[in-house]
Amino acid sequence: MTGPDAYHQGCSMGELVVRAVQRGGDRVAFVLDERQISYREFGAMLSRFIQAIKARGLKRGDAIATISSNRPEAFLVTAAAYVTGMRVTWMHPMASEDDHAYLLEDSGVETLFVDVPAFGERARALQARLPGLKTLYGFEPSTLGEDIIAAGAAFEPRPLVVEADEDDICVLIYTGGTTGRPKGVIHTQRVQVAMVMAELAEWDWPTEVRHLAMTPITHAAGAMILAVLLRSGSFVMAKGFEPQRFFDLVERHRITSTFIVPTMLYVLLDHPSIHVADFSSLKLMIYGASPMSPSRLAEGMRVFGPVFMQLYAQSEAPNTVTVLRIIDHDPQNHPERLASCGRPIANSQVALLDDDGREVAPGEVGEICVRGPLVMQGYWNKPEETARAMRHGWLYTGDLARQDADGFIYIVDRSKDMIISGGFNVFPREVEDVLTTHPAVAAAGVIGVPDPKWGEAVKAIVVLRAGCAVAAEELIALVREAKGPVQAPKSVEFADALPVTGLGKPDKKALRAKYWQGQGRGVA
Repeated sequence: MTGPDAYHQGCSMGELVVRAVQRGGDRVAFVLDERQISYREFGAMLSRFIQAIKARGLKRGDAIATISSNRPEAFLVTAAAYVTGMRVTWMHPMASEDDHAYLLEDSGVETLFVDVPAFGERARALQARLPGLKTLYGFEPSTLGEDIIAAGAAFEPRPLVVEADEDDICVLIYTGGTTGRPKGVIHTQRVQVAMVMAELAEWDWPTEVRHLAMTPITHAAGAMILAVLLRSGSFVMAKGFEPQRFFDLVERHRITSTFIVPTMLYVLLDHPSIHVADFSSLKLMIYGASPMSPSRLAEGMRVFGPVFMQLYAQSEAPNTVTVLRIIDHDPQNHPERLASCGRPIANSQVALLDDDGREVAPGEVGEICVRGPLVMQGYWNKPEETARAMRHGWLYTGDLARQDADGFIYIVDRSKDMIISGGFNVFPREVEDVLTTHPAVAAAGVIGVPDPKWGEAVKAIVVLRAGCAVAAEELIALVREAKGPVQAPKSVEFADALPVTGLGKPDKKALRAKYWQGQGRGVA
């Protein structure tokens, strides 16, 4: 770039990748099972990979994707897109074949990189049903397609040259699809750089970063990789979450930071190894993606210590809109803050607004709205959906919240999950938080079900801790005493587990489905 604008040009994600490789040198960048890759080795892998895909005709602006378990090659594809200016569609590995097909077709992907042992059959099925999916490359030898890693070995490593511009479309991140078809969120290189800078500035990183990722790196966990690499840390990954494996990896690699969703913490706390495992190295446990029960969070703090930090964000404003820092987790002096998602980060504007773009009065419920360098460009090929989400100069998140005098924000629920019972608004999150204070309750999901008198009646689906029992009437009385008769469930159902989406979030649509079949609410 030349001219006046050149003086203020920012960097791209590709440039962050190159700097991370240069900084890290011979330190360990990635760990998977017995495999370790240094920064220098990863830089050489990336150079070879880019040369191989360019020799096969891929170029800046092309649409690519990868379907993979957690392994370094999955990030290799994304890193190559960052450097070359290609557009990568992130594919959640736990999604259905129909969802994968929709994502690939909607985003116009012609080239798919495949973890063959884990997803070879899925890739064959996708290619058979999608005429636009022209080429499959594997990460290992197979009959599926060319082994792109072996192809890269034919090239000598060269210095990495960044071709991407900060305004290139960098990634499409598809929403969870709990309210219909997933929407492709458009992010430029500029937005992703702002995300990484916010992670580095706002999060409570330990001095030495050895980060464990057990959630998919083609989703939120992957958005943390460059922050770890820019601190010359080690990114340890595992193929899926299992509690004993978590404890073993933390002890073996002296893990100092990790990312979990609330359901993972509940499983860890209820696992028998919690009493004998050595997790003394852990300095930071980042949690997010769905609401955390304050009582279970307090239990986690008693077990793991003062190591918890919450992020609140969404695909449309990625990975850190607000932060509840370690120091903000203060159950002695401010127990109420364990229900908060924190305060806004420094480089974004956050406000609670009504539907007309007016800020609500202090303490009143409004929708969390964001503007600043993290906000998406819009939804891919969905102008009407974009217009609904981006209005009055703000991104409307769909999350309803209150804010206290100290600036802490308390999410009361997703706007689509709010229950209207007898004309009163009931926020399921608040009822769930009360239910999980009971010592017999491991988890709870609250929904509205059809009722001829109230329109919607509050119903709780409760998962009990192992070996515990409690009467439904006792739980109903607990909520009535804490929140009043309107919020008290009219009925309680006990279940072995709550359904979750592929992203590990409680699936309210699935909970509602059998009660609202044919009446619309289950898919709203």
